[in-house]
Amino acid sequence: MNVEFIATVAVIAPDPAASRRLYVDALGLPLESQSGGDYIWTDRLEGAKHFAVWPLSQAAEACFGTTEWPSDRPVPQASIEFEVADVVSVQAAAGELEAAGHTLLHPAREEPWGQTVARLQSSEGAIVGVCFTPSMH
Repeated sequence: MNVEFIATVAVIAPDPAASRRLYVDALGLPLESQSGGDYIWTDRLEGAKHFAVWPLSQAAEACFGTTEWPSDRPVPQASIEFEVADVVSVQAAAGELEAAGHTLLHPAREEPWGQTVARLQSSEGAIVGVCFTPSMH
């Protein structure tokens, strides 16, 4: 697997309004929502390709297809996605991770915004993705 760069770092927010008060109001980060929803992000923060506040309900939906995080899994506090060269590399990376004994939350798949990603949950509880995001190339 050849990771090219860190694509996304996101905090997972069980209370998006409280997170907005910290990251936007107090810290003054230029986080915005494209659709007026609770997922807020920026690509205008030096040192980060994409930094976001990801509502826990949306993380659960992305990983499990439901807005509730499963009670048998640690509730994640962060997500990090590692960018690879292309869609085929995401699929290969997912296979490598499984072969190394890691359990994927879901296999490589294309998200509505065009990113292809496979995700797992680390032993620390973080959501870890291996992805290809065309807009970052």
